[in-house]
Amino acid sequence: MTNILRPLTTTERQALETRACRAQSWDDILVADDFCVEQFFNVRFEGKVEVGHNSRITDTVIKNYRIGNNCHIDAVTRMECRHTSSFGEGVKVSAVNENGGREVMIYRNITAQIAYLMAMMRNRMEAVRRLEEMVIAKVKDNASQMATIGDNVIITGVRFIREVNIEEEVTIDGATLLEEGTICRGAKIGVDIRARDFIIAENAKLTDGASIERCFVGENTIIANGFTAVDTLFFASCHCENGEAAAVFAGPCTVSHHKSSLLIAGIFSFFNAGSGTNQSNHLFKSGAVHQAVHLRGTKFGSNAYVMAPSIEGPYTVVMGRHTRHHDTRDMPYSYLIESEGKSMLLPAIALTSYGAVRDTEKWKLRDKRTIKRDNICYEEFNPYLTGKMLRGLDALTRLKENDPEAKLYTYNRTNIKSSMLNRGISLYNSAIGASLGSMLKGGDYNRLSADGSEWIDLAGQYMPLGMVESLLSDIAEGRMSLDSINEYFNTAMANYQDMAAAYALDILSSLLGHIPSKDEVDQTIEASINIIARMREATDADRKRDSADDMRVGYGYDFRHHEELEADFLNTR
Repeated sequence: MTNILRPLTTTERQALETRACRAQSWDDILVADDFCVEQFFNVRFEGKVEVGHNSRITDTVIKNYRIGNNCHIDAVTRMECRHTSSFGEGVKVSAVNENGGREVMIYRNITAQIAYLMAMMRNRMEAVRRLEEMVIAKVKDNASQMATIGDNVIITGVRFIREVNIEEEVTIDGATLLEEGTICRGAKIGVDIRARDFIIAENAKLTDGASIERCFVGENTIIANGFTAVDTLFFASCHCENGEAAAVFAGPCTVSHHKSSLLIAGIFSFFNAGSGTNQSNHLFKSGAVHQAVHLRGTKFGSNAYVMAPSIEGPYTVVMGRHTRHHDTRDMPYSYLIESEGKSMLLPAIALTSYGAVRDTEKWKLRDKRTIKRDNICYEEFNPYLTGKMLRGLDALTRLKENDPEAKLYTYNRTNIKSSMLNRGISLYNSAIGASLGSMLKGGDYNRLSADGSEWIDLAGQYMPLGMVESLLSDIAEGRMSLDSINEYFNTAMANYQDMAAAYALDILSSLLGHIPSKDEVDQTIEASINIIARMREATDADRKRDSADDMRVGYGYDFRHHEELEADFLNTR
């Protein structure tokens, strides 16, 4: 709000009083030059209040607020700033571990990447402390005794708003309690919402009885239908309804829709929770101190259960109950299923599933963000997953070499049948070839050096671990600001394709035993095109199986002719 404001005239004060308006002190009320008395009725002004151009307020008590232009505020029991507040900035969210130890100090423009450093890099505590000091300084600068409402805001039918900054284009309709928070541009808050100690990012939606406490809600995220969350970070494009989250780091595109689903004490991203999804983080010994890691793209089937601590590799499908604290981080694209009370691992089998292809495609299509503060890599073939597959291939190969005649292998408290082990070796070999060629084709492999062979997934952004370690050192030594850290991540994002190509060239050099010639690079690219085509044939066949006759049961059931069944199925699916 950049209006030039002025005190009320004596005539305006008298006119407001005739319209059932009262003030603790009319001298503390400032208004725009074109202030219109007729747009105010039954308003109680307390403390200092500033009102911008063409704003309307009725049936409301308001205290210590700056109100922007073209706002409509109606039927708010109390909207007040009772003390100096940081409006949700600086709140510590005990994500990942319910007992604490991985707290993330949230602020207005926090990204998934900076939050990841705070939460998951506790082996670099000096860097974490420096990050917290930067946030504390930012919070101190932004604290105020007056709250702010931006331009074009609509607030109707709300009971209590206390110490909440509200930015432009926000709509709040029927909320019950909003306390100590910031609501960013374009967000929508609906009926019966309760929120304490929070930040809600641009264009997020909280509707229909959702409740959050000590939470960050990311850009374009939806929290709805009675979902409750405590000490949880939701980053870009999450969608959670009906269930519950506690002590969760929900990276981009985390989805939970069912009433019976619980997300607790873990880190998730591109995650899908089936009905009845559950986890345990309390083994009745040391308290609720355990945590689980569900790497990118993990899915839980209906009634899936995992006992923490545990970790699943990227794009793992989990079915059944698992209590042996598995570690399958280097077995991406696997199925983890319960068999006779044991955890059975099917390595790489999801590479033949159309579901994995669909997931990779759908997330990018669903990304409707306008700010895009969180960096998200959507590439199917990338250094992070390639490194996982290389290590998975090595582990499977060593298991086979150590006992070629075994019928069943043990891997990190899971069991692998020999047939599945052999299948996994074959699938990983193919997918690695597809990945190397695709990355070489996608970027300039001569432009940048390959910064080591290990890459990690920082809540959506793939980066070389060496770059992250260099960043952490710079942060620990006081050479970085929050803005320069974001610039570092953004630069890495801009250079991703070329860095991935350089990584692929480095891996290809290791496999060949020499730096490949241009002809060898071209051959690798050509081979990858053929491999990807064969992989797509497998996933397309899987898709066709999902459309076979036994999948059409219940379609066109009022008719006896197959053509009618088929027509009903095709027009529905």
